[in-house]
Amino acid sequence: LRYGIPDFKLEKGVIDRRLEQMRAEGVKFRAAVFIGVRSPAGGVGSDARENISPDQLKADFDAIVLAAGAEQPRDLPIPGRALDGVHYAMDFLPLQNKRVAGDGGVPELWATDKHVVIIGGGDTGSDCVGTSNRHGARSITQFEVLPMPPEVENNPVWPYWPVRLRTSSSHEEGVNRDWSVATKEFVGENGKLKKLRAARLEWKDGKPQEVPGSQFEMPADLVLLAMGFVSPLQSMLEEFGVQKDARGNARADTDGARAYLTSVPKVFAAGDVRRGQSLVVWAIREGRQCARSVDESLMGFSELPR
Repeated sequence: LRYGIPDFKLEKGVIDRRLEQMRAEGVKFRAAVFIGVRSPAGGVGSDARENISPDQLKADFDAIVLAAGAEQPRDLPIPGRALDGVHYAMDFLPLQNKRVAGDGGVPELWATDKHVVIIGGGDTGSDCVGTSNRHGARSITQFEVLPMPPEVENNPVWPYWPVRLRTSSSHEEGVNRDWSVATKEFVGENGKLKKLRAARLEWKDGKPQEVPGSQFEMPADLVLLAMGFVSPLQSMLEEFGVQKDARGNARADTDGARAYLTSVPKVFAAGDVRRGQSLVVWAIREGRQCARSVDESLMGFSELPR
């Protein structure tokens, strides 16, 4: 919330107020702590100044809840991926939040006076649009591999939220949105990104096919990959020794006597770390239900709501 969501969408005083309330209730917060011995995989940022092993946690606490979310971003392994100028969205967005917060030593990654291309049409991509506008980008383009959803009046309703055509305040500030586009190659000079090559897609029976002769080029000084997140940090799950499902999430049921309990005694999992990338309403629901399960495991009963 503090470093992932831009300040123009969430004022951080809201977080501070809730933190103070939770501290008054007895919660202790320890920031800048990385859980694990192995370094995080590429694309997963870390400002940790301290490491604690899962074995140490299990020795020190009677119950542990894994609620770290799905942090591993989806990559785009095409030619030119290693060029200077191609970044994960979460390599870019937290830097602006840190500047606004007054943090020191923030890396100099800006969209100022650059041709910015954002690959991915979701909320993270929208945040990249708004931040790039505030930096004063020369141009901003947002690609989505899926076809353009229907007009607002024809939009399907819940639970089909992901396929709705959504226009955020960031989009209204200025961006060229383009659908059914597959990025094919990043092109650079002397190791620096200069342009990209892409092609149009036609969707048939739910599958994309490249339209013959539709390839095009466009200038790009900064590409931000905002294509979603594939799984929790695998090294953390492996060091805890919990069983994983086919998608790399922590395996845990949501009902019964072992609700939210992983395959490792006293280690629970809830939210995106258990179900994969999803909506915040699911994270809230699972967090509350998991709290009840932890309470039952420690006390033998619970009066917390299910």
